[in-house]
Amino acid sequence: MLKNPPSSAQPAELRRRAEDQLRAQKKLKAGVVKTGADSRRLLHELQVHEIELEMQNAELRQARDELEVALENYTDLYDFAPSGYFTFATTGVILQANLTGATLVGIERSRLVGQSFRQLVSAGFRPAFSTFLEQVFAGEAKQSGDFELACKGQPLRFVNIEAQCWLNRQECRATVVDITGRKVAEAAQHGLDVMTASNRKLEQEIIRRKTLEQALKTSEQQLRQLSHEILLAQEVERKRISRELHDTVLQTLVGISVHLASLTPKPADDPMSLRRKIAQTQLLVEKSLAMVHRFAVELRPTVLDDLGLIPALHTFMKDFMKRTGVRTRLTAYTAVNQLPLDQSAVLYRVALEALNNVAIHAQASAVEVQIKKLPDWICLTITDDGKSFDVKRVLRTKGNGRLGLLGMRERLQMIGGKFSIKSTPGHGTTVTARIPVTAESKEKAVKGSSETKP
Repeated sequence: MLKNPPSSAQPAELRRRAEDQLRAQKKLKAGVVKTGADSRRLLHELQVHEIELEMQNAELRQARDELEVALENYTDLYDFAPSGYFTFATTGVILQANLTGATLVGIERSRLVGQSFRQLVSAGFRPAFSTFLEQVFAGEAKQSGDFELACKGQPLRFVNIEAQCWLNRQECRATVVDITGRKVAEAAQHGLDVMTASNRKLEQEIIRRKTLEQALKTSEQQLRQLSHEILLAQEVERKRISRELHDTVLQTLVGISVHLASLTPKPADDPMSLRRKIAQTQLLVEKSLAMVHRFAVELRPTVLDDLGLIPALHTFMKDFMKRTGVRTRLTAYTAVNQLPLDQSAVLYRVALEALNNVAIHAQASAVEVQIKKLPDWICLTITDDGKSFDVKRVLRTKGNGRLGLLGMRERLQMIGGKFSIKSTPGHGTTVTARIPVTAESKEKAVKGSSETKP
């Protein structure tokens, strides 16, 4: 700390010290002759004043030396500080700069003063720097911002500038810190984060593809199993049709042939016996026609193509009730007959398969078939009051029972439909099939409903 220089605020102390020093000098001059009182007093005053001046000069020299040391220390601290120090005018012109700041921008300090700091900032950051200066001179709070410097002959640098105005907002002092290393580290970290995120997405994509691959393999296995079961089912169906043809149609035709042979006129035959034989032959022909018709209906009913879904279901359910004794009920809206043929065929096959399952497994007394029009779907439900079963277990079981359910689901998926089945103890089983409403069916759809009780 600098000592306070002598001032008029300390005259008493200074005079006391001067008189003490004068008395000490007088003791050394004991042989001096005393003169008059005025002369002695004047001499005393002059001597005191001389001593005061000498003491003041000594203190001033000490204060000067201390100031020079302090200025040297301040200059060292200012010029060789780790940060660049600048003083800007309101226009951004550099008024002062330390050696660190000059080194930072790569320009000698003598040439740097008077230049606009804005010209040292990269073109893309200049508008932001101008705004930064306006904010600094507009208030008293310290402002901070990151900018890129593009000095001639120097690599690009990123700096952080903190500035605050002073001297009635005519100048501002700024601290400029090189943050290039930090920016490079941030860029590297950002790149690492992006790479990590990309790797994470890649890992997720790999997992997803492996899952899809596994699902595809499972689907292929299920498809092969389903194809195998379809082939077995086709073989069983061929065997059944062959047995039916051999045991019923073929035997009936043989009987017809025998009866026709017996119709050969004989002298002993009377007209009544001949008529009985003709009637028996006609009954056998009608029975054969009925069986052939039933086979044709099971394979592909012509009424479905000619009249539509409702008459086809009505015919089948009427025959179903005669064969099984199970009461049936059909409820449908009339516009369902306007569905495209492929959709009608799918709904017909699903209903047939569900009714056959009821006849074989459900032990039901009644079954209801409903076809409803929803906003975006056409919904077919087959509900029986028979015994329930474990749907999941049946779907896992290999065999014809499983094949029937899978066949219904596969048929619906071929036209974008959905299949579900619900079986509850004490409430029977409900099979639900939904197919999407196409633009063609929307145009043909009309309001109305039809209820049939075969």
